[in-house]
Amino acid sequence: KSGALRDMFQNHLLQMLSLVAMEAPVSFEADRIRDEKVKLLRSVRPISPGDIDRSFVRAQYAAGQVDGKPVPGYLEEEGVPADSKTETFVAAKLFVDNWRWKDVPFYLRTGKRLRRKLTEILIRFKSVPHSMFQMSGLEDLPANMLRFQIQPQEGMYLSLQAKRPGSKICMSTLEMDVDYQEVFGVKMPEAYQRLLLDCMLGDQTLFTRHDSILASWQIVMPVLENWSQKQEIQTYLAGDTGPMVQNTLWPNDEEAWALL
Repeated sequence: KSGALRDMFQNHLLQMLSLVAMEAPVSFEADRIRDEKVKLLRSVRPISPGDIDRSFVRAQYAAGQVDGKPVPGYLEEEGVPADSKTETFVAAKLFVDNWRWKDVPFYLRTGKRLRRKLTEILIRFKSVPHSMFQMSGLEDLPANMLRFQIQPQEGMYLSLQAKRPGSKICMSTLEMDVDYQEVFGVKMPEAYQRLLLDCMLGDQTLFTRHDSILASWQIVMPVLENWSQKQEIQTYLAGDTGPMVQNTLWPNDEEAWALL
């Protein structure tokens, strides 16, 4: 009965957002890091009732295929009421109203029974205001991307535009990657292994503080209250990338994240 907004978005996704967008802490101490995370969450632009449908999408998975095998829809799962409106997918577009991130959109999504199991943060850099390669017909270059993959294989991946060797001006996307397990030669611990160790050591850095919890609930409560008054809910096929309606959150269909 919890749904993806309560179960994953309110805590996991908003914590990822705060880690990516927060200002650098004055020191690597638990409370100094958590201070900056709280500041960031308090800077998230409030969602007005009229903006919820333009900023949030919810959906349930229907019967489909995962790894080539048929799987039931959410309403066909054992113990799920036939009229359940519990969402298994949430996508959102948020803004952070501070000097650094003013009018920069942050896209967040989480879902069950999707095409692949993946946890990552993707940063899309702004396009340059003017291309120095216009005379060569290269006016619009693809954006540079920085990707932090958290699961299933930890690493960092950078894609940028570079000139190919040679006399001609030929630009292409260059991929650079750092696989943690390959580089450091160790198997990364599971998430709860790390948290249990931190708990025994008394390290609170990765644990959410009460003021951060309150700030995150202030972000999602208007959405929960709005959804509680609605009966309609989108659907998507199990094994797919989520409902197509999520693409309405992007500026245009060419950047639809359902294709990522």
